[in-house]
Amino acid sequence: MKTIFLALLTLLTTSVFSQSYSVKVKIDGVAQGDTLYLAGYYGPKQYFKDTARVEKNGYAIFSDQNKEMPGGIYSVVLSDKQTYFEFMFVDKQVELITKKGDQKTMTSNLQIKGSKDGALFAKYLQDIAKKQESAMPFRKIMMDSTAKQADKEKAKEDLKVIEKQVIGYKEQLMKDYPTSFVTKMFKASQEPQIPEHKDWPTKANGDKDSSYPRKFYIDNYWKDVDLSDDRLLRSPILHNRLDKYMTKVIVQHPDSIIAAAHPLIEKTKDSKEIFKYFVHYITNKYEKSNIMGMDAIFVSMAEKYYNSGQAYWMDSTKLAKVEERSRKMKPTLMGKRTPNIILQDTTEKNWVNLYDVKAEHTILYFWDPGCSHCKKETPKLKKVYDQLKDKGVQVYAVCTEFKTGPWKKYVKENDLNFINVSDNPEINENAHKYLNVTTIESLNFRETYDIFSTPRIFLLDKDKKIVAKRIGVAQLQEILFKKLELELTDPVEADKH
Repeated sequence: MKTIFLALLTLLTTSVFSQSYSVKVKIDGVAQGDTLYLAGYYGPKQYFKDTARVEKNGYAIFSDQNKEMPGGIYSVVLSDKQTYFEFMFVDKQVELITKKGDQKTMTSNLQIKGSKDGALFAKYLQDIAKKQESAMPFRKIMMDSTAKQADKEKAKEDLKVIEKQVIGYKEQLMKDYPTSFVTKMFKASQEPQIPEHKDWPTKANGDKDSSYPRKFYIDNYWKDVDLSDDRLLRSPILHNRLDKYMTKVIVQHPDSIIAAAHPLIEKTKDSKEIFKYFVHYITNKYEKSNIMGMDAIFVSMAEKYYNSGQAYWMDSTKLAKVEERSRKMKPTLMGKRTPNIILQDTTEKNWVNLYDVKAEHTILYFWDPGCSHCKKETPKLKKVYDQLKDKGVQVYAVCTEFKTGPWKKYVKENDLNFINVSDNPEINENAHKYLNVTTIESLNFRETYDIFSTPRIFLLDKDKKIVAKRIGVAQLQEILFKKLELELTDPVEADKH
């Protein structure tokens, strides 16, 4: 039996209501004085909502005269915080009666009073459980390595019959109860049915358009999902559908994801809760993504919804943090021309302009000679540079440490024979004196490039546009050798940091 995650509701689930709710529960076999818990879905997880003790009459009552309980799928959890059964709540009051046991036992014995939708959902769970039980013998045959092939084929056909019966059962239920929340849940979990091949559109040359199924699937993915009904948030269905759409249905490229995200969010405007959830999910997911280039999605979401004031659930302090984060990330998004840097080399006399570096590929490297991780990566970078310096590759290495003594020493002792620049103490103390030869962006390169840790690598093309970032030297080497169509025979060790 899986353990339900019980926790306090987060900011996302906090709302103010003015009506009461009552969930009356009787579980035969549960002793007087035992504690029962009420848990509710928000997205894919269940969260603690209320507690109640079993009274002398065998009933426990979850109730609050000052709050409404939004509709959705909830669970009654026994005192062990593991054993539970689910039920549908769409009315202000409901009575649940069942028998103590495991989830299967409590579900199969569940009776619902005071809610037609709740009773319909309970019957559905019971009927589907019976279908699943009837399918078990056939599934065992399918998994039995000693079973005859003929028996497996027959079991496969028997399973298909049961699957068709389940589909037919759902279709009939939706037909009989078209306005039920159960029907809305079923529709929200259905896959778009691709038309038969004969019905696909034809291209100019007479061939069937092979791209049509995917286009049809995407165009109809949300067709039967009621994005104005926030009760769907309080079931795992809507989150799972959103997650699949953003991570599997849509091509995993920042431009494609952004192009899909905004029109989808527009569909949620009739439900403040679903709008909030979708905006938060997409923004949060891609802010934390380790996949190169996905930060563009975070910036797009931040600018459209948070920086514009549409994120009504966040206070001014948190909104300011999102605005600041997106502002810092925006200059170094993939495909953009990197901000210029003009700093002095180790002689502290020559100013070197990044934009003036003539190279097909420029490696922009931020590092600190006192950083333990940099001490591992910098020698690897030198090795890669020595391999490729005659192939149109240059390194523009920026020291992030304010003191230049250790930097100069490291450069000399390790023969870092590429471009090395830094902002020395004199420049930092008297920055205004040097604005005739450099720029504020250059002098503030740590903020311009959002350098909060080292080392940081950016790979630039000949126009100084960013083609790769958030990579280690080993990955950089692979990318460059592939671009230059060279065989990589002496790879550097992958970063284990």
